Amino acid sequence: MNNLIVKSPPAAPELAVRKASSVPSWLGLAGAVMCVLWMLVAVFGPWLAPHPVGEVVSDNVFDSLSAAYPLGTDYLGRDMLSRILVGARFTVGLALVAAVLASGLGTSCALLSVVSPKWLDEVISRLMDAFISIPSKMLALIMVSAFGSSVTLLICTAVLSFTPGAFRIARSMAVNIEALEYVQVARTRGERRLYVACVEILPNMLNPVLADLGLRFGFIVLLLSGMSFLGLGVQPPDADLGSLVRENIGGLYQGAPAIVIPALAIGTLTIGVNLFIDRLSSRRSRRSGGH
Repeated sequence: MNNLIVKSPPAAPELAVRKASSVPSWLGLAGAVMCVLWMLVAVFGPWLAPHPVGEVVSDNVFDSLSAAYPLGTDYLGRDMLSRILVGARFTVGLALVAAVLASGLGTSCALLSVVSPKWLDEVISRLMDAFISIPSKMLALIMVSAFGSSVTLLICTAVLSFTPGAFRIARSMAVNIEALEYVQVARTRGERRLYVACVEILPNMLNPVLADLGLRFGFIVLLLSGMSFLGLGVQPPDADLGSLVRENIGGLYQGAPAIVIPALAIGTLTIGVNLFIDRLSSRRSRRSGGH
């Protein structure tokens, strides 16, 4: 008998999560600049702060912008520039850690689900459906009531809230890729499930997963800021951007920079991430269409 040698065809083209919108290059560049700026602030901000974050530097509360206090002072007379520089580390750092964990866990569960027997796929999918049905704020209230508020709890809450969404997107791509001929050829060769998941499926869904990671980062920033605004997030004496908005809410009717600046910071961070991710998706879509 002749031995039949079957070779895997080249990897299939990457699957897009969605049809990318056409984002002008200058908007994508602006988004990239905002992302880089806030990442730098998160890394170097505490060393650039002109005053200790908790020090009262002025007798006047809700001071306006001045040479001495470029972003004014807060409700206790503390320097807002220092508090923004330090608070950004909590917002960006916690959101980045939670986004990476949620995306990684969701993608791993999706790959396991696709290459596993049908009964295990059903168990994982139904478990994810159960978690995705719980509103993130309600989950945060349950977690805080049960375990108290801490940085670790914030990360766990964000991961539990956003892993199911990452799982759904990753699984939908993995199912489509798993049905392609070259994956079936790998199965016919007798390749193990781990090999099929990590070598045949994962590389062809990596870019869309990374794009989804960026979007989840923006959503988690909003979640953590909302939790801090409700008093469930970062606790004093530490502060993130959301808690800076909450503690200075008394300056709203005065138009104090102490409440406007942290709100703008949250806005520029999330908008910048979305513009940057949309621009990358647009470029990737045009390159795929040109092949």
